[in-house]
Amino acid sequence: MATRLAVLSRGPRLYSTRRLVEEARARNIDVEVLDPMQFSLFVADQDIGILHKGMQFNFEAVIPRIGHSITKHGVAVLRHLEQMEVWTANSSQGILQSRDKLHAGQILARNKIPTPATAYVRDMKDIERAIEAVGGLPAVVKVTQGTQGQGVFLRHTIHETKNLVQGLLMTGKAVLIQEYIAESHGKDVRAFVVGDKVVASMRRKARGREFRSNFHLNGTVEHVELSPEYAVVACRAARVLGLNVAGVDLLEGNDGPLVLEVNSSPGLEGIEKASGVNVAGEIIDYIIGESDFSQINVDQLLRAVPGQGVLSIHLRNHPKFIGKPISSLFKGEMPVFALSRAGDLIWNPEPDLQLRFPDTLICYGDLSQLRINLKKALNLPVADQEHPPIES
Repeated sequence: MATRLAVLSRGPRLYSTRRLVEEARARNIDVEVLDPMQFSLFVADQDIGILHKGMQFNFEAVIPRIGHSITKHGVAVLRHLEQMEVWTANSSQGILQSRDKLHAGQILARNKIPTPATAYVRDMKDIERAIEAVGGLPAVVKVTQGTQGQGVFLRHTIHETKNLVQGLLMTGKAVLIQEYIAESHGKDVRAFVVGDKVVASMRRKARGREFRSNFHLNGTVEHVELSPEYAVVACRAARVLGLNVAGVDLLEGNDGPLVLEVNSSPGLEGIEKASGVNVAGEIIDYIIGESDFSQINVDQLLRAVPGQGVLSIHLRNHPKFIGKPISSLFKGEMPVFALSRAGDLIWNPEPDLQLRFPDTLICYGDLSQLRINLKKALNLPVADQEHPPIES
């Protein structure tokens, strides 16, 4: 691998950072640890640039190890690198999505990935409704931004819950109330996902009366063989959140796995010691195999052509077409380039493919003409003159 690799980390002596550097050098990769807070970003004259400690950035691939406390700046650096077409193990968008527990839950639910029932609370009057919605007390109260078990509480009475939520809201925190999974009290499973597979797994257990099982809270770890069902859920959770390297925390519910959280900068110490797997080596091997292939923001790419873009049709909003072929929606050339169905994408679907209730048709082309054609096909009113695309 001729690619130069940068590990973005504020702690070159931390176990995880050291292990990544060791495994990279063992494979004769030119690797350096760069502090994300030492970058300067520039945007000028229709170009972008970046310096680290005043020096040019000359790396082709990056492993971001960005801590929660510097998420905003770290993501800004990563986004800048992405615009310069530097390959990154995790995307800036993926890190942001996974670190906001509400946003992550919304994406997981949209993709039908099992999670504990969760309610977002923004006012004291919402608390009792939220508790009822998640199955009653006891319930877990957590802030939307937190790590290593911080900002996560178990409450057994309505009085305790109201006092806690009130205190969190008064300090400006966004609050979630979540279903308590009794059968998984004090334990969870960490699945370490690299690419499209789980490379290692462990069970974490809390000590004493503590219900949070985090390794950093003095919890114990042990090796566990992950079933295919749990592995599939973990890989899907990482993928839909836009992460190639992730620690997916799973609760062992009576009805199967529940995704509790997805970590974009998972620690390596606990998982390597518990599983005996060289997880750092797995990450480096993944980078060797993938960094030659550029990652592209498809939405940004499609919008680069003036007037062109993507429109979608959700069949649940147009039930009269359910059971009919795609061709019944269109006359002449069919603008559909993909159909989303049950978590899968069908590329260039055949015109006679029958539509189902949860299907989403994805169309690409001239946005103005697409809107006119789709409105006509759906028997919707069409304005006398659609807005013409703005030329750049």
